[in-house]
Amino acid sequence: MKFSLFAHMERQAPSQEHSRLYEEFISLCKMADEGGMRAIWTGEHHGMEFTIAPNPFLTITDIANHTSNVKLGTGTIIAPFWHPIKLAGEAAMTDLVTGGRLELGVARGAYSYEYERLMPGMDAWEAGQRMRESTVLLRQLWEGDCQHEGEFYQFPHTSSAPKPVQDGGPPIWIAARDPSSHEYAVNNGFNVQVTPLWQGIEEITTLMSRFNEACDQYSGPRPNIMLLHHTYVASDEKDVDVAAVELSRFYNYFGAWFQNKRPVEQGHIKPLTQDELAGNALMAPENMKRDLTVGTASQVIEQIKRYEKLGYDEYSFWMDSGMSFERKCASLRRFIDDVMPAFA
Repeated sequence: MKFSLFAHMERQAPSQEHSRLYEEFISLCKMADEGGMRAIWTGEHHGMEFTIAPNPFLTITDIANHTSNVKLGTGTIIAPFWHPIKLAGEAAMTDLVTGGRLELGVARGAYSYEYERLMPGMDAWEAGQRMRESTVLLRQLWEGDCQHEGEFYQFPHTSSAPKPVQDGGPPIWIAARDPSSHEYAVNNGFNVQVTPLWQGIEEITTLMSRFNEACDQYSGPRPNIMLLHHTYVASDEKDVDVAAVELSRFYNYFGAWFQNKRPVEQGHIKPLTQDELAGNALMAPENMKRDLTVGTASQVIEQIKRYEKLGYDEYSFWMDSGMSFERKCASLRRFIDDVMPAFA
């Protein structure tokens, strides 16, 4: 089992300075690099203080200056927001600047809040079709002289400038959930990223089964599959309870952003009331304890051993949680010092 960190800047209140949040983000990335993690992943989001990541290529280029060993991945680029020529070129440039450390995670996107601002009228189905059409063009553009006449994109012979450092271009990962997404990724030789979000071992098992079924129908080399999951390594059982409350709050806000029904002002969604937080039984703290990778070091090791047995190649520690920087640091340190050695 390989390990990676998945993280963004999170701004909970206007009183928090962006510059300070970014310093803290870089500190977490440096800890992951020095601690022996394989990769750091950061994604793309727009207009949301909840998840600050307008251009992961820019962020990754800076992370490269603060780290030495980790691969640097987009987790994920929202493909419909990028023309394939632009995406191929910026990815290749990032690969060049980082010395061949880029890995390219690609998705259709999840928030209708972003769709209606960047691509008005586009729904999740069209976003998925755009992602599938453009992602398969990337390797062709990196190779050079790619011409395309498709449903969404048409262009004459074009070559990526510059070319990527890595032979064949950066590894490509597809965020997959439904069976057809797994089939698309595997049939094109792409790796797969999955996240069960707040759902537990049943969903984790189902996602692995869909990947295996896609691989069974594919004659090429088996791609890698990564599990992205919210993680907290606690100092004791009392700390587990505190983390469960914090993660419950995070997922309540995640759900509110996803539903896209509440007012947003200055990038902050209208705060949820205590009654709303308490009334969401699906996101209750006891469910977070049951379904997320939360516990003491020994408990987290036991959970990740189950994922390893299912066949996952990489486990990505999802850091976003609304927790304080100090609590994030303490959890990540325990993960590096107490959990990862059990898989050495």
